[in-house]
Amino acid sequence: MNTYFTIALLVAAGIAVVVQNVLMVRITETVSTVLITLVINSSIGLALLLTTLLMRSGLNGILEAVSAVRPWAILPGLFGSFFVFAGIIGYQKVGAAATIAVIVASQLVAGLLFDTFKTATLEAPRISVPSVLGVGFLVLGAVLIAHRRM
Repeated sequence: MNTYFTIALLVAAGIAVVVQNVLMVRITETVSTVLITLVINSSIGLALLLTTLLMRSGLNGILEAVSAVRPWAILPGLFGSFFVFAGIIGYQKVGAAATIAVIVASQLVAGLLFDTFKTATLEAPRISVPSVLGVGFLVLGAVLIAHRRM
């Protein structure tokens, strides 16, 4: 996969998340709790993934997936559900731009810290000045966008 295709894929994913959240807010407005929206979202995703796995690998794929489950393996699903839940609440309460700005800024800070400490050896972790400036500007932008909605 070349870099341009990867960037295009990421752009499409970013647009898809906005459309997903807008639609999920609409679903939430028609049901008694956001939990119903989350169940619908997760059920459709699970059905699509299971169908794809069955078509690709048959029952062996399902058996492999089940055997790969470890106690800590539930965490990504919990984090993902929390992310979707927070996004729906954010879109409802502060709007799409503020929600996205805060989420992206926090992801960038966490990602930079992860990359920094993951690559650190016995010496002190290295964070480049351009990276810190980029994170700082993005965080400042998120604060300015979110502050407008408070």
